[in-house]
Amino acid sequence: MFMGNLVWVFKMAFRDFRKNFSRLLLFVSSMVIGIAALVGISSFGDNLKNDIEKQSKELVGADLVLDNSKPLEIQPTDSIAIEQADEINFASMVAFPATEESRLTQVRVLEGDFPFYGKLETVPAEAEATFRAGGRKALVEKILMAQFDAVVGDSIKVGNVTFVIEGELQKVPGQTGITATVAPAVYIPMAYAEETGLIQFGSRLQYIRYYKLADDVNPDELVKKYEAQWDEERVDADTVEDKRRQTGRSFDNLTNFLSLVAFIALLLGCVGVASAVNVFVKEKLASVAVLRCLGVSAWDAMKIYLFQILLMGLAGSILGALLGTILQFVLPAIFKDFLPVEVSMAVSWSSVGFGVLTGLIVAFLFALLPLLKMRKVSPMSTLRPESGDNTLKNDPLRWGVIAGILLFIFGFSFFLLDGWKTALGFTAFVVFSFAALWGVALGIMWMIKRFLPISLAYTIRQALANLYRPNNQTISLIATIGLGTAMISTLFFIQGQLLDEAKFADKEDQPNMLLFDIQDFQVDAVVSSVKARNLPILQQVPIVTMGLESINGLTKKGNDTLPDEERRSRGLYNREFRVTYRDTLISSERLIKGKLRKVENPTDSIFVSFDQGYALRTGLSLGDEIIFNVQGRPIKTYVGSFRDVKFNQVSTNFLVLFPEGVLNNAPKFHVVITKTKNDRQSADVQAEIVRKYPNISVINLGAIVETLEEILGKISFVIQFMAFFSIATGILVLISSLIISKYQRMRESILLRTLGADSAVVGKINTLEYFFLGSLASLSGIILSFLATYLLSEFVFELPFRGAYYEAFIVYVSITVLTILLGWLNGRKIIKKAPMEILRG
Repeated sequence: MFMGNLVWVFKMAFRDFRKNFSRLLLFVSSMVIGIAALVGISSFGDNLKNDIEKQSKELVGADLVLDNSKPLEIQPTDSIAIEQADEINFASMVAFPATEESRLTQVRVLEGDFPFYGKLETVPAEAEATFRAGGRKALVEKILMAQFDAVVGDSIKVGNVTFVIEGELQKVPGQTGITATVAPAVYIPMAYAEETGLIQFGSRLQYIRYYKLADDVNPDELVKKYEAQWDEERVDADTVEDKRRQTGRSFDNLTNFLSLVAFIALLLGCVGVASAVNVFVKEKLASVAVLRCLGVSAWDAMKIYLFQILLMGLAGSILGALLGTILQFVLPAIFKDFLPVEVSMAVSWSSVGFGVLTGLIVAFLFALLPLLKMRKVSPMSTLRPESGDNTLKNDPLRWGVIAGILLFIFGFSFFLLDGWKTALGFTAFVVFSFAALWGVALGIMWMIKRFLPISLAYTIRQALANLYRPNNQTISLIATIGLGTAMISTLFFIQGQLLDEAKFADKEDQPNMLLFDIQDFQVDAVVSSVKARNLPILQQVPIVTMGLESINGLTKKGNDTLPDEERRSRGLYNREFRVTYRDTLISSERLIKGKLRKVENPTDSIFVSFDQGYALRTGLSLGDEIIFNVQGRPIKTYVGSFRDVKFNQVSTNFLVLFPEGVLNNAPKFHVVITKTKNDRQSADVQAEIVRKYPNISVINLGAIVETLEEILGKISFVIQFMAFFSIATGILVLISSLIISKYQRMRESILLRTLGADSAVVGKINTLEYFFLGSLASLSGIILSFLATYLLSEFVFELPFRGAYYEAFIVYVSITVLTILLGWLNGRKIIKKAPMEILRG
């Protein structure tokens, strides 16, 4: 009996399916892009994870890496290693003698055959080998070569030594395109390190030792064995497993975030599905009533159409999975500047299955919500309108479906995000966004219906009235297009604000050149050189490097023995602090708690000031006793005050501020800040300083801004690429919604034409209706984006909120024009043809 009933349902579904194929196709078309994005990103993530596993040794270039800020003494691992290599890494100016131009770069002084896994990829290919053969040769990052139009064979000056550019560096193990943009590298041989004059007391150097170990030696066990000794010496140890875990975690977070973006696009499409099925159900109620008269139960009638929706949902999911598989071949090119490994191309069947299953679930859940209305259809509906209560509030089963949808959203986000609180927050955001836009749409429809002035012109009044007519798509369009608009607008607005903050060098009251690593004996001469060019000395700041020895008598060893809940961050003990000394605040600082206390007598206690944010993160309190270690000499201090430091301002900002009279004789270097009038003057000053004092580094903030804008441009391109899925889905929902309601519009247009309205009047009514729809959807999204931008600016980026009104106007015009254009293309056939011709058709 059951099987016979099921066969009958299938036969009825297929018979009706032939007639409704094109319309059912529209129901699931809006899902396709979301599924494609989901499958593409998931496949890309799987391939990336596998490649990180396979290429983990190439990420590090060695089995074990030790580094410290002072020369590494003989380590226990030196005798175990099969091979080892040494590197001294520091930031320094390099100059191109041919053009007399210079730039701050990352100088890497190398000795040995590092990398042991992978290689330094160069042009020409043999340059790596000839560089290691000896001589004054350098390998220079391709981005640096391009910036100064340098070619292989040109000269580059590092400190006091001029090297021949032996090759152009294309790729370094573990380095991404973004890293190369921020800090392009120049490799030189260790034999010339001292001769450059850059390795001297006070220089900020990083000493690195790379090890290749035998296959039977476990680097992680080795690190555990010597961890206490290396901690005491402040030696940082990294293994292949550390790098693999760190890189894998970072890119897991990236793919999860991108999957959430794709999931939002899918949710937009699902709202379109629910809206389309809602219209479909309304048109099928008469057919269901006839079936009820013939003895078919309401549930069996509903199953006919549910089977059709699931069949098309399966087709849409498979199509989306196919497109997503193709998309994953595009994603490595989009993300190439952010990836440390070569990503292979392979079909991830688990991702395909995941996408198809997700598509089926969302098609079922979102289609079931309107389909359940069919249960309430009685046979009497063939003679008179449905008298039963078919509203949502009196249908607990439909409320159960809504709960299922929310549970699915929470479960999906929990699968992608770290922790149930984050997943709950994401679910709440999705619900709030949809609810806000839904409420706006309902409010607008109610206001038009309640307060529509009779004095308005007929075409305007009719267009507005169409927004609340039966089978209207006002709510779904405002919800889907509005949320898509909100997403892309928020991204644009935040991107614009970050770029505005970066353009500090253009502001008249801001400095645009920093000179640092100035030694004590050079300060007066550098200041004189700057003043000789009639440039102001805006700041001249001494900087002392120190470590932290104990907090309230607790050393790092004692800290490690405490329970987890009482233990302070190891970063407090391990980091190097660069501090300055003065008795006053500067413009980028504001005193929050306590007060600055001077040291007037040698016996006075020393009270230091901490940045409040750092103090909160590390658990420091006013009055805490902190012993700093300055070049082996302990200095007892107390936390005397907290400051709010604006680190995004161009100034010498410090986490820790000492009073005058304590560090004046400590080993230090100096920073001088000035402001040049133009780029030409900046280049002249930079060239003169680097020529006279090779150890001094000069930062041209104008160049930094250009680099930052380039990086932000790459990031914004990636973000906009991902936001495209939401916008494309919204547009597809708009198209399908307009086509679905085409027959309703057709009847109204024919009626108007029959009553005497000409094509121009009907066309004007339709155009105005699309104008109102596009305007309401885009304005709702823009208002929501302003709210999101404000919250992100205030609580995430800590920037002053500035409304991007011009950009908002562009978005508004674009969405509105697109809506009008699509609506006109959809209805032009109805407007141009005679009513009788359409009726006969």
